[in-house]
Amino acid sequence: MDSYNLVIIGAGPAGLAASIYASRYKVAHIVIGKEPGGQANEAHQIENWPGTLSISGYDLLKKMREHAEKLGGKIQMDSVSNISKAGDEFQITTHTGHCQAKYIILAFGMEYRKLEIPGEAEFKGKGISYCPTCDAAFFKDKTVAVVGGGNSAGSAALLLTEYASHVFIIYRGEKLKVDPITLEKLEKSEKIEIIFQTNVKEILGGKSVEQIKLDKLFGGSDALDVQGVFIEIGSEPGVELVKQLGVETDEQGFIKVNSDQSTSIPGVLAAGDATNGSNKMRQILTAAAEGAVAASSVYKKLQTG
Repeated sequence: MDSYNLVIIGAGPAGLAASIYASRYKVAHIVIGKEPGGQANEAHQIENWPGTLSISGYDLLKKMREHAEKLGGKIQMDSVSNISKAGDEFQITTHTGHCQAKYIILAFGMEYRKLEIPGEAEFKGKGISYCPTCDAAFFKDKTVAVVGGGNSAGSAALLLTEYASHVFIIYRGEKLKVDPITLEKLEKSEKIEIIFQTNVKEILGGKSVEQIKLDKLFGGSDALDVQGVFIEIGSEPGVELVKQLGVETDEQGFIKVNSDQSTSIPGVLAAGDATNGSNKMRQILTAAAEGAVAASSVYKKLQTG
């Protein structure tokens, strides 16, 4: 069984930044993640990364991974299924093997929130998507709907206008919760139509999505003919490993962290979107910062024994 000083669970911005700093501190470690870059890969355009006016999420996270590996970080694409404590070591079980470590950084990010309505599960990958960056090109000259009213929904709609013939934004609120620049772009687009105070209650189709049912009339009908539905209603923390470890969370399920990114369980730190840190800002910048702080804290703990 391989043994490390640190195992970082998650290969997104928090995990990769933690790896970069762990390498600089000469902390023996491994990063275990389901996919390099995580959900950040899916960001169409990032325009708030300091020093870079505009870059895709995929390209930015590719650079982060290359940076981490260049410094000697080992990144393993795998899923952690179980963590237990044996003496002073954590035993980590993945789908392909086992390893152990003195410290763990939980940096696994968020999971997509579902609508939980009829048709959602049946048509996943058949017109329903949670990743506009991945799937937008499949909807060239088609009519699509984006469900949600935050920045992720706004960004998804703007990206989809590059391919789709028409984009509906369906939001249960009275006004979109997007930043001013995004709102200005949405309002200028001739392809985007916003439906407020409305919910999608069912998704229908044959071999793929053909129609969505609404909970109120729009244009005299409670149905919209669409060929794609992009669900952008936010994310929630992964909970299984947190439950296994008994890490304390807040009422929303976010991992409670101290200023050094430590948690309620000695030896377990957390960083990124799954924590209640950084005022829950949920940005690549803050996730990376928390990862750096967590790695620094592990180094200090190792130095003091």
